[in-house]
Amino acid sequence: ETAGQAQVVRDDSQVLSQAPEERAVLVEFLDFECEACAAAYPLVEDLRAEYKDNVTFVHRYFPLDGHPNSMTAAIAAEAAAEQDAYEAMYQQLFETQTEWSHTSEDRSDVFRGYAEELDLDMDAYDEAVTDPATQERIEADIADGEALGVAGTPTFFLDGEPLTVDSLEQFRADLDAAASN
Repeated sequence: ETAGQAQVVRDDSQVLSQAPEERAVLVEFLDFECEACAAAYPLVEDLRAEYKDNVTFVHRYFPLDGHPNSMTAAIAAEAAAEQDAYEAMYQQLFETQTEWSHTSEDRSDVFRGYAEELDLDMDAYDEAVTDPATQERIEADIADGEALGVAGTPTFFLDGEPLTVDSLEQFRADLDAAASN
């Protein structure tokens, strides 16, 4: 692959969980302020538990313009990731989404509070939040997503191919087929 090509997964993508006997990779482009992503969250967590041995779960950031705090939330998650706390921050953001979302008010302080609750090194967290490289990392995900035809969230790719999720049964069947290769 050449560097110019859009990639479904990059070396620096957030690996939510690495399967010890990986047979498939499920990538989710997500927006922490997206209601559909929050609705998918418990389902994805169930599937992650069910397929932990064979399916690696990867997240790519795709904050949408219509969500005023989605970029801020992604930056908070990426800052937490630098301290190996991505998973905890991602869960916190979705579990509390109704408390902080859908307001034009800047919610950075709320996210910083989550970082404190997760016992992160706050100097390092603050530094990551203000570092332009953190936002650039998220923008690289957005660029890949756009090039791959991602228009909304959540958008899933299974082994590099777009996955249309119509129902939990079909989602599970697709994972089953991929994980049993």
